[in-house]
Amino acid sequence: MNPVYAQRQTRSMPQEDSTAEHQHQGISTAMLESMAYPYDLPALPYSMDALSPCISERTLRCHHGAHHKTYIEALNEAIGDTEYEAMPLKALILATAGKPGQSAIFNNAAQAWNHAFYWDSLSPEGGGEPPPVLKRMIEASFGSVDACRNALTKAATTQFGSGWAWLAQDGKKITVLKTSNADNPLTRGMTPLLAIDVWEHAYYIDYQNRRKDHVDGVINELLNWEFAASNLA
Repeated sequence: MNPVYAQRQTRSMPQEDSTAEHQHQGISTAMLESMAYPYDLPALPYSMDALSPCISERTLRCHHGAHHKTYIEALNEAIGDTEYEAMPLKALILATAGKPGQSAIFNNAAQAWNHAFYWDSLSPEGGGEPPPVLKRMIEASFGSVDACRNALTKAATTQFGSGWAWLAQDGKKITVLKTSNADNPLTRGMTPLLAIDVWEHAYYIDYQNRRKDHVDGVINELLNWEFAASNLA
């Protein structure tokens, strides 16, 4: 057994439910999407040290407890006493995407959702091979799972500045894309399957400027392919 995987496996107790089935349904995303204004910070689907050593407890506490929390608080402040209070979060994101004068609302709404989705895109038991239904779709779109991993690596390492790399479904095709800042596949009419955060706060404590080392660890050791398959349209 991979020693890194073995080290993480002993730390993989989710905060809400220890069953893999529940975890793969997207605990953080489901919690956030079920909320109404004012939003709260959704819980992680694993303990703070569960992704170590690829993502340290120190990084996760800062990323979740400071950065994600700040987006939630800024979103609540931005939409208070507006028409957006009553909108479901994903509808709010689509309603404000690209709209002049709504960038603060869009950025904080999208980043609140992106981060919840990112937490669910990672798993202490991640890596390995996708479930058969997703694997067949990946092979039809990329030729092989390795080619898909390489495309994710390229997207994540070549995104200039802050942003995200995504695995997404576009019709019957599986695709990889990169987005800047808060943007995500929802604004393109695609179905997000997995997210990789390449904002510096996602990795700088552990890797400084070595973004590729962080990306390689996430893709090879942490990607939650079961969660990706559960998102297929």
